Amino acid sequence: MAQLNLTLLVIFLSLFLSSVLIKSSLAKHNPQTVSYIESSCNGTLYQDLCVRCLAKYVNNYSTIDGPHHLAQVALSVSLSRALRTRGYLMKLAKELKTINNKREYLTVQDCANQITDSVDQLNQAIKELSRCSQRGSTINDDLLWHISNIETWVSTALTDASSCVYSFTGIRMSKRMASVKVKAQNVAEVTSNALALFRSYALSSQQLVARTTKKP
Repeated sequence: MAQLNLTLLVIFLSLFLSSVLIKSSLAKHNPQTVSYIESSCNGTLYQDLCVRCLAKYVNNYSTIDGPHHLAQVALSVSLSRALRTRGYLMKLAKELKTINNKREYLTVQDCANQITDSVDQLNQAIKELSRCSQRGSTINDDLLWHISNIETWVSTALTDASSCVYSFTGIRMSKRMASVKVKAQNVAEVTSNALALFRSYALSSQQLVARTTKKP
C-alpha cells in the first residue's frame, strides 16, 4: 500500500511540475496569446499536451493569429510527430527483419504503414488548409467544401494512428513493442488535438458563411 501511495504521489508531482513548466514557458509571452492558447486547448482531449506543443511554437514565433493559424500550427505539430515516428518504425522494422524476429517485425511494419498513411493524410490537409485562409479565400459554400475535405483527411489520419495503438490492446509486450505503442499513442493524441482545433476553425467559418448568405 505504501509503495502504491508513493507511486501515486510521484505521478501527481510529475503532472503538477509539468503544468507549472508549461505556464512558466507561456508567462513571458503576450497575455492575450497565452489566454487564447489555453482557452482553445480546453476543447481538446489532451489539454496539457496541446498547450505544451503550442507553447513551443510561441517560443519561436511569439503569437498565434486566430483559429485558422492555430489549426495550421496544430496540424504541423501532428505531421512532425508522425514523420519522426514513421522514421523510428521503419528503422526498427529493418532491424527486426535482420534478426529474424518475424512476429514483432510484422507488427511494426503494419504500424509503420498506418503511420505512413497518417503522414499522407496530414500532408494533404495542411496543403489544403493553406489555401483556405480567410484573407485569400471567398467565404462561401466552396470554402466549406474544402474544409470538409480537410476534416475527412485529419479524421482518417487519426484513425490510422489509433489503429496501431489498438493493435497492442490485451497482449503482453516487450519493451520494444511498448515503445512503439507509446510513440503511436503520441501521434494519435496530437492528431486528436489538431482535429479538435481544426473543427473550431471550421465552425467559425461555417458561422461566417451562414451570416454572409443571410445578407440581402
